[in-house]
Amino acid sequence: MIAHLRGTIHEKHPNRLVVDVNGVGYDVFVPLSTFYGLGDVGATIALRVHTHVREDALVLYGFATLVEQELFERLIGVSGIGPKVALAVLSGIEPQDLIRAIESGDVTRLTKIAGVGKKTSERIVLELKDRLPRAHALAPAAADAAPAHSALRDDVISALVNLEYHRPLAEKAADAAIKALGSSPDADLERVLRQALREIAK
Repeated sequence: MIAHLRGTIHEKHPNRLVVDVNGVGYDVFVPLSTFYGLGDVGATIALRVHTHVREDALVLYGFATLVEQELFERLIGVSGIGPKVALAVLSGIEPQDLIRAIESGDVTRLTKIAGVGKKTSERIVLELKDRLPRAHALAPAAADAAPAHSALRDDVISALVNLEYHRPLAEKAADAAIKALGSSPDADLERVLRQALREIAK
């Protein structure tokens, strides 16, 4: 089984990469949470890999972090959820937000993810509430350190989503923009939104 790949990006498409490892190209499916953190074609990357074996194929799923991989593997263990839906879940919500939604039983938040209905959301909460990956304990408790800018962050994310950016990208750009501007007293919505668009363009 392939558990790890290190190489260069040969092709890059949303949810799919071809990773060149010493002249061999590996076709790897990735969630958007991983995709948006990658460099451009030619960049060196390292991915954790889940090898999914079917009767007719061997499919690789790649992840930038341990928590993404563990969430994926928990999700495909839920009855009725295969790799395609698990990838859609991780593409539609940030890992830490997914963990918080499951812990709090927030079915409404989960059903907002494209391709995930109410019954699937209820199964995810029921089956995973007590089986969440330990890796999330290693992440900073963003909710506890709740930025004073939380309302502003939500407004910026909403504006970016309305501009048709995917929510995971919008969340990362908003966080980067708020961090870049720090506690500037004139960090209003317009200024932070402009900074977020610059972060996306990088």
